[in-house]
Amino acid sequence: MDEQIGYLQLILETIATFFVLLLMTRLLGKKQLSHLTFFNYITGITIGSLAANMVIISSRNFFKELTTLIVWCLLSMIIAYIGLKSGKARVVLDGQPTILVKKGEIDKKSLSKTRLNIDDLTMMLRQKDVFSIAEVDYAILEPNGTLSVLKKPQYQNVLKQDVKINIITPTYIPSEIIVDGKIIERNLKELGLSNHWLAKQLELVGVYSVQEVLYAEIQSDGELFIQRA
Repeated sequence: MDEQIGYLQLILETIATFFVLLLMTRLLGKKQLSHLTFFNYITGITIGSLAANMVIISSRNFFKELTTLIVWCLLSMIIAYIGLKSGKARVVLDGQPTILVKKGEIDKKSLSKTRLNIDDLTMMLRQKDVFSIAEVDYAILEPNGTLSVLKKPQYQNVLKQDVKINIITPTYIPSEIIVDGKIIERNLKELGLSNHWLAKQLELVGVYSVQEVLYAEIQSDGELFIQRA
């Protein structure tokens, strides 16, 4: 009986931890993923460790541990807000960009400061499809650890405006409209389109029910790509 109560308590605590962690991560926002700075990295690991300990390690102080998790998340939100409002605080928390290559020359002091070597730099350049440092005008190490590269003019890609090609602005962002026979209403609404318009477009290609469609996507020019089920 006591063992059953123990398992039931474990299940309830796991469910509570799951939903609290879900709520906290939603409140913390997408920056945890999209701009993973050192501070975000440490925060994410700590929150995950706290949640894991609450579930795995048996303790009679579950609500104290839950309070610790919530307080840690709230502190992270407060620090993020301070960084949003204060440029100086943002530099302290997230750091600032570091120029590793300036005017085609490697900055040895910057490499040493960021604890990188030449091999690290060339590897990061190759990840940007740059296989020779001779092509680089500026290379900047961003606070989230990614490398931004500005090539020398002679190595930059040619743009349409450089060769005076007419640039056509797309009418729509390519978006899925039907998936597995179901209309994606939010995408239709976002694009300013209606179900009546969609039905007319389907009829033009001989489709009279959305259930006949496996996948349909609106292209940038307004045309529909349709694959039948």
